[in-house]
Amino acid sequence: MKKQSNLSKLLSYAKGHKKLTILGCTLSGVAAVLGLVPYVCVWLVARGVLSAYPDVSGVQGVIRWGWMAVWFAVANIVIYFAALMCTHIAAFRTARNIRRTGAEHVMNLPLGFFTGDQSGRLRKIIDDNAALTEDLLAHKLPDLTAAVVTPAAAIILLFVFDWRMGLLCLLTMVLAMACMMSMMGGKNAGFFHRYQREIEKMSGEAVEYVRGIPVVKVFQQTVYSFKAFYAAIQSYSDLASQYAMSCRNGQTSFLTCINGSFALLIPAALLLASGGNGWEVLADFIFYALFGPACGGMINRIMYASESVMEADEAMMKLDEILQEKPLPETKNPRKPHGSEVVFDHVTFRYPGTERAALSDVSFRVKEGSVVGLVGPSGGGKSTAAALIPRFWDTESGSIRIGGVDVREMESGDLMRRVAFVFQDTKLFKVSLLENIRMARPDAGREEVEAAARAAQCADILEKLPQGLDTVVGTKGVYLSGGEAQRIALARAILKDAPIIVMDEATAFADPQNEALIQKAFGELTRGKTVLMIAHRLTTVRNADSILVLEKGKLKEQGSHEELLEKGGLYAEMWKDYQQAAQWKVGKEESK
Repeated sequence: MKKQSNLSKLLSYAKGHKKLTILGCTLSGVAAVLGLVPYVCVWLVARGVLSAYPDVSGVQGVIRWGWMAVWFAVANIVIYFAALMCTHIAAFRTARNIRRTGAEHVMNLPLGFFTGDQSGRLRKIIDDNAALTEDLLAHKLPDLTAAVVTPAAAIILLFVFDWRMGLLCLLTMVLAMACMMSMMGGKNAGFFHRYQREIEKMSGEAVEYVRGIPVVKVFQQTVYSFKAFYAAIQSYSDLASQYAMSCRNGQTSFLTCINGSFALLIPAALLLASGGNGWEVLADFIFYALFGPACGGMINRIMYASESVMEADEAMMKLDEILQEKPLPETKNPRKPHGSEVVFDHVTFRYPGTERAALSDVSFRVKEGSVVGLVGPSGGGKSTAAALIPRFWDTESGSIRIGGVDVREMESGDLMRRVAFVFQDTKLFKVSLLENIRMARPDAGREEVEAAARAAQCADILEKLPQGLDTVVGTKGVYLSGGEAQRIALARAILKDAPIIVMDEATAFADPQNEALIQKAFGELTRGKTVLMIAHRLTTVRNADSILVLEKGKLKEQGSHEELLEKGGLYAEMWKDYQQAAQWKVGKEESK
């Protein structure tokens, strides 16, 4: 099966407006041909005037040819304008469809996709690349059509009046094309691919750098201290400089060729005039002197249009990388779970592109209405296990069941409605607190949102804000601390009222006062729920019904706090270390 070209893929996004693109390109080609006619009219005027010189009063048709030149020039402008109107309308619709397709596809990808992808890179691929294709369709594609059609007509004109001068003009065109191809071939052939890679890398690192500016400023560092961003800038600079230097000779030769037709035409005209009718040769010379540079302009348009085609090709390749990311398969016969018990049955999972399993043959049960804590050294697989419940990814082997039903056999919307999340890194949107909380359940009334906020111990937050629940976060100096933002996230989870709660160290960024309030909110949130709680502070899960200890992706221990201490294993060591850390104080060492 023949592979679809990137241009064909691009035009497929135009949908019903594809015909407008074709019409616009056709009109551009017609306009380009009409634009050649004034040069012929100028030649006819020059020939008539010079043939009758010095008495030009009786020359016939000069005014007619002059007006014809004007009208054809006007027709060229009007038709080209109509062509651009068609291509612009199609380009805007195509770019919109590309952005919509990209955004809709991303929305359907598993949540795990976003944990390993930079937001700056995704924005660059979907938004900026759509803009690149918009410029191609609106301007460069009709110009490329004109640039291809015009030389065919121009070559005919070059040999109509004087084949020798025409051959010299054609020679400069061929040499210019050869210089242009030398700049785009060889070691520069993959430049645009590398260039787009560097732009994406720099865009992604720039986003991370901006997020880290407070740290950079606090410690009086410079951009050089943010090595990844600095390296991305240097890499981009080196690539651009190398390309510019590699094109130096080719660009100089290209400009010399397209503008150097005079250097060949003048001696040729003098030679031809010495052996024939000088006035006729002069008329031909005037035509070729005007037409030669115009042919150079055509080649310029081909070069710029071809660059845009390569940029658009790269843009479509990048978009295809995202579109080839597959959503998790949806079952055709979804099943409804009975209850909220969570069971891991010999689960093994490894992240894409990695060799070591993040979880290896892990089995445990979270009974309905119970609270289970997940603890263990960093990198042990705690967050991975929690993320597999709502299908951030699918397991490599084994299964995860909710209420007796494999999560892969549940409808994705139903699964998400049954699970509420409270992560340590809380995300608040730049909208009112009312809307931030109501995102958990968009149909909730104001009274329900207020009740959820009170249950999450948010009363003091609302009292100090100028518009209470209607205050927009992030505007006019309204910002929340980590602990306050965490309580807003808890209000979301309370409003959602899901039977299963997954918490990832929700008190990690809270001060003692906020932690006490968050613990109260936990009581409201977890009452009658099935809770899986990841904890780094072991006191958080001390009273849990069961504690699971994960290390290097394997379940090492399981039991209550007292049972695990009696075993004297990994959990007991962690508890001892935690107690020593809790007793550590800042101050001068006592003298002995």
